[in-house]
Amino acid sequence: MILADKIIELRKRAGWSQEELAEKLDVSRQSISKWESAQSVPDMNKIIKLSELFGVSTDYLLKDNLELEPVGQTDDPFGNEPYISTKSVTMEEASSFLDFRNTFASRIAIGVMLCILSPIAIMLLCSAADDGIIRISDPAATGIGLLYMFILIGSAVALFVISGIANSRYEYIEKEMIDTMYGVDGMVRERRDRFKGIFSTQLTVGIVMCVISAIPIFVALIILGDDGKDFYYCVAVAVLLLLVAIGVFLIVRVSVIWGGMQMLLEEGSYTRDQKAENGKNDPIAGVYWGLVTAGYLAYSFITGKWDRSWIVWPVAGVLYGALVTILHAVRSKA
Repeated sequence: MILADKIIELRKRAGWSQEELAEKLDVSRQSISKWESAQSVPDMNKIIKLSELFGVSTDYLLKDNLELEPVGQTDDPFGNEPYISTKSVTMEEASSFLDFRNTFASRIAIGVMLCILSPIAIMLLCSAADDGIIRISDPAATGIGLLYMFILIGSAVALFVISGIANSRYEYIEKEMIDTMYGVDGMVRERRDRFKGIFSTQLTVGIVMCVISAIPIFVALIILGDDGKDFYYCVAVAVLLLLVAIGVFLIVRVSVIWGGMQMLLEEGSYTRDQKAENGKNDPIAGVYWGLVTAGYLAYSFITGKWDRSWIVWPVAGVLYGALVTILHAVRSKA
């Protein structure tokens, strides 16, 4: 076994990424990649550091015919734990993943936006029918509004399903421990640096739009007062939802793209330790949002107050964020 293969074997046995090994040796990750791909060899000082770090002899590292031999230890330096499996990611795979992530981000963002916009038609039609602005019966207004809502929600679900199926081929990058081949790390960091300005700008604009989305309600209250027709207040709510939908679209899109880069770099929420935690909230998410959706539809159908029940979505979003944070904190202490 040559030196390059021994470094890979020992690093994986220790459960370290190339980045983690580079930090321990005070070298760049590119240096580790070159050593492991046999494009270069570490100098003697680094060989000695590798020997001390992995608990093996320098002879073992330098002589191809020697088997693993711990130095001054009777036990395996890693506690006889099994190897931690990692999957290699080539430059082609990484580039393809990032290109796909752009399309995936737009689809998910559009789907979320459609869900937010879905109650608008039923609110406007029902309030317009009640105030006599349009000549249509309440059942007809409700039926048309529900048709519009279910078309939008159905389209959103279709986008989620199609995107989820397409994303399954790259699931290992998100959930498994990976090793990127030489050059991938630099390519991803370069693309992230170019995208950083767009990410900051669109994230800020999206947050600001969500914050100022309540302004139409205040304007309607100031102009119309208590004598205004419900329809005009519903128009204000529709504008609020439109602003929120655009803001959330921007936030979701750039966040998903940024997250893809973090996955490849194993940074942020996608470090090796964090990957083990990320999957734990999935069942909670399914149950939580299933109950929220069922509650929203049940309340709206029973009371007929579609012009008010939309508030469940922003409230549910805030509560879900708090729930995930609390659960993560509890699990961290366990």
